Amino acid sequence: MIITDTHTHLYSEAFDDDRKEMIQRALELNVKRFFIPAIDSTYTKAMFQLEADYPEQVFLMMGLHPTHVKDTYKEELNHVEEMLQKRKFYAIGEIGIDLYWDKSTLSIQQEAFRHQIKLAKYYKLAIVIHCRESFDEIFEVLKEENDEHLFGIFHCFTGTLEQAHQAISFNMKLGIGGVVTFKNGKIDKYLNQINLKHIVLETDSPYLSPAPYRGKRNESSYIIKVLDKLSDIYKLPQEKIAEITTANSKDIFKV
Repeated sequence: MIITDTHTHLYSEAFDDDRKEMIQRALELNVKRFFIPAIDSTYTKAMFQLEADYPEQVFLMMGLHPTHVKDTYKEELNHVEEMLQKRKFYAIGEIGIDLYWDKSTLSIQQEAFRHQIKLAKYYKLAIVIHCRESFDEIFEVLKEENDEHLFGIFHCFTGTLEQAHQAISFNMKLGIGGVVTFKNGKIDKYLNQINLKHIVLETDSPYLSPAPYRGKRNESSYIIKVLDKLSDIYKLPQEKIAEITTANSKDIFKV
């Protein structure tokens, strides 16, 4: 069985004291593929080091996170472009719109989102979308950019069944993580109405720990709890869920 964590910030400072041990715990549980989203240029060096340490397991994305779209966003987007010109990445992410922390940056978040979608199309890469309190705004951009070259993952999907179908209509897989294990997470109530071919697994570690670890640091080995929950929802063995969702990740990341 091979399990794929399609979204994990393994370079995070939260893992500085035990990164090697934390990754080893995941590997021992058959989590063998880790896809690493970018935040901004300050993390690029750490991402490259992670890839050098685990060349067979770690796959990097490049992008500017919406909460880091600040006054310097044009310089940050230049950094993204420079990196894409220099070497291979497996997706543009995480990108999107976040209106939870700061609504005043909406216009530049939209600009950065559009710009990075265009980069993804140019390089024939998936996009990995961060969406927080911004479904309408994100769907508006996706509608404008929708064509046969648009595809990717709606990371940490927490929307309604209708929003799930809308995301899928834009050729997006749904990234399902710890929220599916929450008592008030809601997505577990309708997920069995979504074909598994549209689902990938993720942790978003060190954030969004699944039950029973909610409120504590998340790590990639906890994806087993997400796998358990999906096994229960879809009434399928864990091995089958892992097989299908890993195949889905290969469709997206081309590796």
